Amino acid sequence: MHSNAMPSGASGQAGSYGRAEANRRAEAEMNGQADGIPEATVARLPIYLRALYGLAERGISTVASEELAAAAGVNSAKLRKDLSHLGSYGIRGVGYDVDYLVYQVSRTLGLTQDWPVVIVGAGNLGRALANYGGFVSRGFTIAAMLDSDTAIVGSRIARLTVRHVDELEAVVARHHVAIGVIATPAGSAQAVCDRFVSAGVTSILNFAPLVLSVPEGVDVRKVDLSIELQILAFHAQRRSVSARPADAPGGSAGNAGNAETPGGRSMARVIPELAAKG
Repeated sequence: MHSNAMPSGASGQAGSYGRAEANRRAEAEMNGQADGIPEATVARLPIYLRALYGLAERGISTVASEELAAAAGVNSAKLRKDLSHLGSYGIRGVGYDVDYLVYQVSRTLGLTQDWPVVIVGAGNLGRALANYGGFVSRGFTIAAMLDSDTAIVGSRIARLTVRHVDELEAVVARHHVAIGVIATPAGSAQAVCDRFVSAGVTSILNFAPLVLSVPEGVDVRKVDLSIELQILAFHAQRRSVSARPADAPGGSAGNAGNAETPGGRSMARVIPELAAKG
């Protein structure tokens, strides 16, 4: 489902509720009340939108805040507060109009228009991104793929002919690129970022394992899969430790004082020593 084509009824035919909401939203925007949506709320809006698309595809026209919150994995109070920033409050005993809420969230996220995207880096990750159909269905068009490897330049990936990275500025200008995606090795990521910024791209999605330096006014979202895996490893380790039998080494809280440090000294000895030094 393309984000520009709202589910049936989403274009304002959501009954008197939808029309009232539309009027109130327009008035709020005229009065400048639509600004200042918290970043945490913005981060959750795509999750709500995904849940709403799922409801629309199942033919559900209205949804209670509790049901939508459960589908999005948040509590209902947080969801209601988030949606209030959009000027949407629902109707007690009825809930939210799904089609109109899709429209509201999509408009707030800027998804009622297509966004040209350029991917730099045609390796395995870049190829996977180019072949991902979810971008097109949500309003993002992969305008071009660029790479510096002459063995890859000229090949076809997801109906695109890979161009040389030297064409970056020309491609950005020709396709009015709004978002740049960096899927290169860390060593070349900053140089690519600098060229995006110089070409006028102010929104960058970075998959390289590197923190990019950008000027004020440029937004960078970093996706680091290794960090996400390390966080999961942390939680897996915590669950593993808590699940150990009491008689297993290190498995009981009563044995915590006997645990050894990497140097071989027991924690029972180290803690008093540290306390004395303090």
